[in-house]
Amino acid sequence: MTQADTILRTGRKFDQVLRGAREVFMADGFEGASVDDIARAAAVSKATLYSYFPDKRLLFIEVAQTECSRMADRVISMIDETKPAREVLTIAATQLAAFLVSDFAQQVFRICVAERDRFPELGHAFYQSGPKNGQCHMAAYLEKAVAKGELAIDDVDIAAAQLSELCKVRIWNRAAFGIQTSFTQEEIDEVAQQAVDMFMARYGV
Repeated sequence: MTQADTILRTGRKFDQVLRGAREVFMADGFEGASVDDIARAAAVSKATLYSYFPDKRLLFIEVAQTECSRMADRVISMIDETKPAREVLTIAATQLAAFLVSDFAQQVFRICVAERDRFPELGHAFYQSGPKNGQCHMAAYLEKAVAKGELAIDDVDIAAAQLSELCKVRIWNRAAFGIQTSFTQEEIDEVAQQAVDMFMARYGV
């Protein structure tokens, strides 16, 4: 059992602590986020905060995993697997492209890169709950689409990763390097549509 497995995820103030921590991490980064500031933003005592999270790293990981899980649940709830593959993929690609350039995803990415050498577990946790988790869900869907004869894919894991990378085209670098800080729905839709068009050109039947 890891330390993360022992986190107390019950109690009326747990969500309160997460909301406060998210606010502070997004504003101040990981290094700049103090326990005092997080407790203040969450409107709890430091003792209460420590009763849930004895380590700031665990709190950051929980915030990142919670947000990624919400994103995955939202996408899954929007998808009707009885619909044509192109329609399903377009919904998933649009949601993914929007998430990739969101303030949350960009800030967490910057934190993980900045703390990579000192706290590699931050990046590992975000990768597992974000990119890897999303690609696992996509691979599972692609297997079903292949079984129905809608797609022809030999390696669904590679294909899922390819679709994810296609959703980064043009917007990811602009966001990561601070060239553009906000994106219109039209820009996101265009990237998602182009990603699906290319994906279907390769794997569509």
